[in-house]
Order: sequence, then C-alpha cells, then structure tokens
Amino acid sequence: MATHHYRLETTWTGDRGTGTSGYRDYDRDVTLRAAGKPDLLGSADKPFRGDPSRWNPEELLLAALSQCHLLSYLHVAVTHGVVVTGYRDAATGSMEQQGIGGRFTEVVLHPEVTVADPAHLDLATRIHAEASAACFIAASVAFPVRHEPVTRSA
Repeated sequence: MATHHYRLETTWTGDRGTGTSGYRDYDRDVTLRAAGKPDLLGSADKPFRGDPSRWNPEELLLAALSQCHLLSYLHVAVTHGVVVTGYRDAATGSMEQQGIGGRFTEVVLHPEVTVADPAHLDLATRIHAEASAACFIAASVAFPVRHEPVTRSA
C-alpha cells in the first residue's frame, strides 16, 4: 500500500480593514497556493456573500470528481484496449442547505466520450463503472456519484 500526501496553502484575503467585526463586514475571498502551480482564486458561493467570479468550494468538489473520473476512465480504457479520442463532461451537483450547514446529496457526471473504433461503443460505456471504482475522490465522498454517459465513434 502506498500513502500519498498533498499540501496546499489557503490564505484569506477578505479583510476590508475591520476583520470579521460583522457578517457583512468582510469578503469571503481566499487564495489557494500549491508549489509550482498558478494561484487559484476562491470565494464562497454567491448566496453565501461570495464573489461569483472566483471558484467556490462546491465547484471545486464537483471539478475534482469530474476530473478524477476522466483520468480514471482514460486509464481503464487503455487497460481494455479502447482508444479514446475525445472526452468532455458537463457535471452537475446538488447540495441541500440546512441552517448554516449542508451537504451534497448527489453528483451526476455526463461524460461524452468519443472512441476510435465503433466496435468498442458498448465496452466504452460499460467501463464507466470500473473507472468510478478506481476514482479516489468518488471513493472518498459520502454521497452518490452517478454517470450518464454518451459514447460516440470518431
């Protein structure tokens, strides 16, 4: 078994001069940094007084699930001899808010996959389940991650 470690720095940049003196007196802006990567500007979602031009944690979770499935899918495709020539996903997620807290209830990935060989269309659709099982992020969340794939041949 291998253990992998990850490191990043999150810095709040939303102090308007009076800190958190009141709920409306500060911005929710943050900067995420990891060595060797460009900064990622984050904030809260707009309903939570965030800056809609910045990434919010909910979008980042959805992005992590979508990207993880894509990378797992490409790996599984190789192991099955399926040549993928295109992949796009329009992921969606649902979160229920309860008071000041909440939780995601579901994420649905909508991968559109293009394969080189029309004979692999069915196999290319079936291997999404295997890719899902291989995705570290999907295995780490406490809500369902469903897939509604569309597969085409080039």
